[in-house]
Amino acid sequence: MSGTADDVRLDKWLWAARFYKTRSLATQAIAAGRVQVNGASAKASRSVRAGDLVRLRQSSLERTVRVLALTSVRGPASEALALYEETLQSTEARRQAAQARQFGVEPAHGQEQGRPTKRDRRDLVEWQRWSAYLEPED
Repeated sequence: MSGTADDVRLDKWLWAARFYKTRSLATQAIAAGRVQVNGASAKASRSVRAGDLVRLRQSSLERTVRVLALTSVRGPASEALALYEETLQSTEARRQAAQARQFGVEPAHGQEQGRPTKRDRRDLVEWQRWSAYLEPED
């Protein structure tokens, strides 16, 4: 029944909606508990229907989408966008996360001394050369 117009396997739908590059990646995410349907944990073989609320986490990004249409065939990205609608709270959270990344602390500012200078590198090489030297025993 997974190929009918009424329901589609969750892993196939996530792949067709282009949330994951392959079905096996979608299956792994579902098995890891990163995907919930209507607030409950799901298996890859679970049927998805129009109107279901799917919550998924990709790396640090969490999205909540409502299923609008079903397909088990992966098509162009423009068709994939028609398969779901992201909730307003999810869209706002993604926008705030992007803004936080944009205006966040520059990783290089966390380093007190920055990159080593040419002189520092030469001193380091010289130290490594002499520290590996062992005096012969008589």
